[in-house]
Amino acid sequence: MNINAGRQGSAAFPIFVGIRRRALENKKIIKLFKLSAELMELHDENAFKVRSYINAVGALEQVEEPLEDMEQAQLEGLTGVGKGIASKIVAINTTGSFEELDQLLAATPPGVVEMLRIKGIGPKKVRAIWKELGTETVEELLEACEQNRLSKLKGFGAKTQENIKQALLFTQQNRGKLLFAEAESSAAELLQEIKKALPAAPVELTGDVRRLMEIVEALQLVLGTDSPVEAQEALNKLEVLQEDEKAAGPFAWRGVHTPSGLKTEIKLVPTARFANEVLLCSSAPEHLALAYKDNKSLLSLACGKGYASEEELYKAAGMAYVLPELREGTTEVQLALENKLPTLLELSDLKGSLHNHSTYSDGAHTLEQMATFCRDMGYQYLGISDHSKTASYAGGLREGDVLRQQKEVDELNKQLAPFRIFKGIESDILGDGSLDYDADILATFDFIVASIHSSLNMDEKKATTRLITAIENPYTTMLGHPTGRLLLRREGYPINHRMVIDACAANNVIIEINANPWRLDLDWRWVQYALEKGVMLSINPDAHHTSGYDDMRYGVLVGRKGGLTKEMTFNAKPVEEVEKYFRERKEKI
Repeated sequence: MNINAGRQGSAAFPIFVGIRRRALENKKIIKLFKLSAELMELHDENAFKVRSYINAVGALEQVEEPLEDMEQAQLEGLTGVGKGIASKIVAINTTGSFEELDQLLAATPPGVVEMLRIKGIGPKKVRAIWKELGTETVEELLEACEQNRLSKLKGFGAKTQENIKQALLFTQQNRGKLLFAEAESSAAELLQEIKKALPAAPVELTGDVRRLMEIVEALQLVLGTDSPVEAQEALNKLEVLQEDEKAAGPFAWRGVHTPSGLKTEIKLVPTARFANEVLLCSSAPEHLALAYKDNKSLLSLACGKGYASEEELYKAAGMAYVLPELREGTTEVQLALENKLPTLLELSDLKGSLHNHSTYSDGAHTLEQMATFCRDMGYQYLGISDHSKTASYAGGLREGDVLRQQKEVDELNKQLAPFRIFKGIESDILGDGSLDYDADILATFDFIVASIHSSLNMDEKKATTRLITAIENPYTTMLGHPTGRLLLRREGYPINHRMVIDACAANNVIIEINANPWRLDLDWRWVQYALEKGVMLSINPDAHHTSGYDDMRYGVLVGRKGGLTKEMTFNAKPVEEVEKYFRERKEKI
C-alpha cells in the first residue's frame, strides 16, 4: 500500500515534512495570483484582466506537477496557462514575486492588504473602507467598528459591522500562531539546522508540535549540552533565528524563527537531564500533575534524578510509555498504570477516503481523476460527496446532476473494479435541520454526509437543535464538520457536544474528523467521549483536489490525540464491510 506508515513516536515526525511540500509550493504560487486578482479588483482595474487571473488560478489548481521545477515552455504547455502567466510563474520561482504584483502592493497600504483576509468582505468593500472611510489599518478599522462609523457606509449596516468587528477580534487573538500543518515543516527544518550546527548535542522538538496541537503558538526545543555558552553562540549564528536578548537567558535561547514568524524557545540543559526536560516540555501541566503512586506526580519524578530516556522515566513510575500526543491529563496515566493504553490508529490502517468533491460541484478534478488517484495511492474505495443543490455558491448538484453523476459512478465502478466508488452527497443541513433534497433523491445515495454551511451565526441551543434534527433523519449516515470552524480564521458555532454525540450514538450516525488542516473538526477533545458512547469516527479529507488526500494524515493525528483506534475508525474497514454497512443501513430505512 502506497500510504506512509502512521507515526509511532516523536522521532518519526520529520519524515512527514515532504508529504505536502509539493502541493504547498504550488499553493504558494496560486496564492500570489489570487492576491493579484484581489488587488486589481481593489484598485478597480479592468474586469477582463481580473478574470484572466482568476481563470489562471483555476487552471493551476488542477496541476499535479511542481510548478517550481518548470521552465517557461513547459508552463505554456499547461492547459489554461498562457505566455503571460507562465512568465510570471518563472519570475515567482526566481524572485518570489513578479513585477505587476509588486506594483500593486507598492500602491496599497499594508493594512489594506491585510483587510483582504477578513472573512466576509471582499475587495469592493475593502475599497470602500479604504477610500470612503479613510481607514488604512486593521486597528483603525476595529476602532471604526467600535465607534459605529462603519455601519453608516453604504452597503454595510450594523450586522456587517458586528461581523467584521468579531472577525478582527478573532484575528487579533490568533496573531503569531500557525496551524500545525503550516508549522510542522518549519519545526522539522529548524531541528535539522540545529543538528547540523551542534552535531554532538542531543536535541528534540517539544511543546505544541510534539504534542500534535492543532494550533502552534511557539516552537519549543530542548538541547542537551554541558557548554551552554558555546551552544548559544552556535544558535546565534543560524540565519533562521533572531534572538530576543531581553527574553533570552543563559539556559534558554529565546527569539523568533524568522521563516515562520513563530516565537521560539530552546532550553539548554545538562546532558544528564536531557530526557527529563524533554518529558517536562512535551506534556500538558495536567499530565504532569496526575498522581501515579502515593500522591507522587510525574512532575516531581522528572524534577528528581536524571534518566537516560523518557521510557525509563515512565518505567520508574510503574507506567507504560505514554506517547506525547496523549499527555493531556485525562485518563492516560491511569491507563498507563494498568498497561491498558489503546493501540492508536495509524495512517496505514485507513482503507478508503470518504467525503471528497469533484468538478461536479467545486472540486478541481473530475470524478475519474479523483477515483484513479485515490486507487493509485493504495486505497480500496472512494466516497464521492459533492455539495447539494442549496450550496449553489459551490456548484451544488441539482437532481439531474445527481442522476448523471451516479450513472458515471456505475460506469467507473465497472472499469476500476475491484476499486469501488460509493455514491454520496454532502447534504446541506437547512435552517430547520432538514436535509437538502426530497426523500426519493436521498434514497439513491449509498451514504450521506450532513453538514451545515449556511446561517452560521447561531446560539448554542439553535445550533444543537439543528444538528440533532439532521442526525435523527434516517438518511443521515455521517455528521460532517460538526462546528463549522475554520481554525485561526473563524470560530465555529457553539454546540452542546455531549448532546450531539449522544444523538449520534442513539441514531447510529458516524461523526467525521474533518482532516482539512483548517477544520480538524470533530475536535480531539471530544473524541474520547464519542468513543465512550460507541460512536464510530471517520477520517475524512474533504478533498477538493487530489492533493487533499494527503490531509488524511492530519485527521489521523487528531484521532490519535483523542485515543482513536483502528477498530473505532469507520474508513479503516475494508471495502466489503463498508458496502455491507451502507446496504444494511439503507434496508432499515
